[in-house]
Amino acid sequence: MSIDADGLDPDPLVELAAWVAQAETAGHRLPHAFALATADRTGRPSVRLVLLRGIEPDGLRFYTNRDSAKGRELEVNPRAAAAFWWEQTNRQVRVSGRVVPLDEAEVTRYWASRPRGHQLAAWASKQSQPIGDRADLEAQVEALAARFGPETAIPLPSFWGGYRLEPEQMEFWESRPDRLHDRIEYRRDPERGWVRRRLQP
Repeated sequence: MSIDADGLDPDPLVELAAWVAQAETAGHRLPHAFALATADRTGRPSVRLVLLRGIEPDGLRFYTNRDSAKGRELEVNPRAAAAFWWEQTNRQVRVSGRVVPLDEAEVTRYWASRPRGHQLAAWASKQSQPIGDRADLEAQVEALAARFGPETAIPLPSFWGGYRLEPEQMEFWESRPDRLHDRIEYRRDPERGWVRRRLQP
């Protein structure tokens, strides 16, 4: 059965949440992983996989070290594109739009929910910077574990935070025989809101 544009939710973020949930039910190991593409001031692109940490009415959430390569690129060029791919359901979703930093209160709430080991790793790693070897990194983690102790709540580092990708365009793609794939695009119109249309494969 093909995808009908009118059969999708009028809000693409609601539809995306449903597709993620279906990928999870289908047994995809990392249904929340997506490729995030950013670019520097000159337009040179870079891409990496990150984890989706929330879909809200205003956009997609993800978290990272703000001093990382993607953090530095988003500071000078606050736009990004994302792509989800789920082999089990033969689907992908593309998203593009503006990226804004999350406020400290939201970041702090998420930080408090992270496993302690993840918090120590975030403190220890100067993400994207060179390091001598893995033993150096592990030594930094051990030193931080001793510094904070086993009971102390690990504070939010000043260099770590979250972002919201605010979609301006989204595309829902599903594989079909003979490469006659279904592609439904949403574009945000300032007056009409989200407008859907079918694209050729």
